[in-house]
Amino acid sequence: MSGKEKSCGKHGNHYWYGRIFTGIITFICIVLCVVLIVGLILHPHKPYFTLQDATVYQLNVSSPNFLSSSIQVTIGSRNPNGKIGIYYDRLDVFASYRNQQITLLTSIPPSYQGHRDINVWSPYITGNTVPVAPYLAVSLIDDQSAGMILLNIKIDGRLRWKVGTWISGGYHIDVNCPAYLTFGDKYSSNTIGIGPAMKYQLDRQCNTNV
Repeated sequence: MSGKEKSCGKHGNHYWYGRIFTGIITFICIVLCVVLIVGLILHPHKPYFTLQDATVYQLNVSSPNFLSSSIQVTIGSRNPNGKIGIYYDRLDVFASYRNQQITLLTSIPPSYQGHRDINVWSPYITGNTVPVAPYLAVSLIDDQSAGMILLNIKIDGRLRWKVGTWISGGYHIDVNCPAYLTFGDKYSSNTIGIGPAMKYQLDRQCNTNV
């Protein structure tokens, strides 16, 4: 084979490599444009979470600095989107006091939420002799004596958006629901005694970040 034929062969390979590379780049650009357009047109709104009530079966401090708790909460979630569904792949619920987690994680089973649908869950969250910082134990006792405790019911999870047959990648979701619990003479009209437990009708809007 002459040098001229070898040169033509190399140029031919470069030509096809260039065409393939250009085709791949064009395909990627088209996909990115479609995703961008879908995002701009649909612009999914994050779900709205509400802490409807909380039933406290146990919430006390033991020596030296251990906190035991048993609480059932009712949480509602509303999908405000008219054309977008939501897959909740993971939702872990727990309680915190003054930014320290005081219960174990309770996992809500994976679920799908249709357009403008409402889901309601009532998980139990518990913590048995959870070690806490000494100042937290003192603060909790002081708050109980004062007649009011602020707990935060939190959800950490992952969700995906669904538009028609298209399903997005996973997104992190963080939900924070304040729960004001009253005790003793501070009991309010939204508190109901259930045997040894106390049920608080809260209906509190949660802060949601996606």
